[in-house]
Amino acid sequence: MRASFHTLGCRLNQAETAIIAKSVKNAGYEIVAFGEPADLTVINTCTVTEQADAKCRQAVRRTLRQSPDTFVAVVGCYAQMAVDTIKQIDGVDLIIGNEHKLALVDYLDGLDKKNEPLVVHSPKISRDEFVIESYGLYDNATRANLKIQDGCNFVCNFCIIPTARGPARSRRLPDILKEAEKLVELGHREIVLTGVNVGTYHSGHHGIMDVIQSLEKISGLDRLRISSIEPTTIPDALIHHMAGSEKICNYLHIPLQSGDDKILASMRRKYTTGEFAKFIEFVYKTIPDVGIGTDVMVGYPGEDEKAFVNTKKFLADLPLAYYHVFTYSDRKGTGSIRMTGKVDGQVKKKRTRILIEQGDRKKYTFGEKYVGRMLPVLFEQCQDNGHWYGHTQNYLSVEAACRGNLHNELRMVRLIRSGNKNVFGEIVDAG
Repeated sequence: MRASFHTLGCRLNQAETAIIAKSVKNAGYEIVAFGEPADLTVINTCTVTEQADAKCRQAVRRTLRQSPDTFVAVVGCYAQMAVDTIKQIDGVDLIIGNEHKLALVDYLDGLDKKNEPLVVHSPKISRDEFVIESYGLYDNATRANLKIQDGCNFVCNFCIIPTARGPARSRRLPDILKEAEKLVELGHREIVLTGVNVGTYHSGHHGIMDVIQSLEKISGLDRLRISSIEPTTIPDALIHHMAGSEKICNYLHIPLQSGDDKILASMRRKYTTGEFAKFIEFVYKTIPDVGIGTDVMVGYPGEDEKAFVNTKKFLADLPLAYYHVFTYSDRKGTGSIRMTGKVDGQVKKKRTRILIEQGDRKKYTFGEKYVGRMLPVLFEQCQDNGHWYGHTQNYLSVEAACRGNLHNELRMVRLIRSGNKNVFGEIVDAG
């Protein structure tokens, strides 16, 4: 029996897909690439925006067009929030919400197509600390995502994730270390800490610093990276530790959402623009070569031209490496859906394009800053042109020509010019 997986959304979803894939493999399935003929297709979904919802539905329909006889399991956040909508898609056989999706194999009672999907769904999601009995299965031995936390107690006015994922809860530290050691044993040289709100990690007497310092002791682990982390949850001690650590990457992805204080207050964010800028300044002063990315939302209700200009200028003035731009969409169950002052769709598209273009210039400038420098790059994959691609610690995307196999190799690279997507370099050491 063959099984394929498709993941939409965040690194946490990627980590969970990897865990589900391992359990499916343990059950005797051969794992194949998504799009290849398969007896079982698992689609792990996202619901953070209206566009994410649409991509989930498109993925299901595309799967059924390509393999009409495959058993389709739809799991994750969209499955948690839109059971009735998914049930209307002909060909879906199993729908599992977030509370039960890691136990998917328990609900595979044969793979016969069903007239009506089996629904495994609980509106109430556990608050308890948790363990995960398996470890992630990745088809690329370079970087692995490690789930340390789930859920969120912050109630941002635009965000559906606390409803889709439930309250904040953390994975027990010994269980985190157990999976991390297994991932390193399998050849992963970099581990990325993932969760909904990783900075709020709390298990017993352990906090996020305990997780980091414990993982750094694992022999064979070259890099430890933190995924998206809320600005108000980053202790100063983490920044000072990052400045001197040989393993933790000098990289942070810190969501901003808006560069206008009135919009931030309406969003129920926990900081002002002044506080955010002061923190970024502290990070750069402490770690001069740090790479910082952010998220920004366009078209939040009440975002007039002045507020948008404030955001655009604020982003331009910050020393950021890049940013992801999201277009606001109403989410049922959030506070912002009831707000007035909705922004016209065409205006949102225009503003989104403006910030994306500004962000591209930021990325180019950040790369230019390192031209002439030599930095270690962990290479991940080779494209058809014979060029290898990888990342520096501060998350510069690097492209270099090489005839040999650089997969999962750490090499010193001299950076020679910045491009639109990558920084081009030449390999200095022969390995």
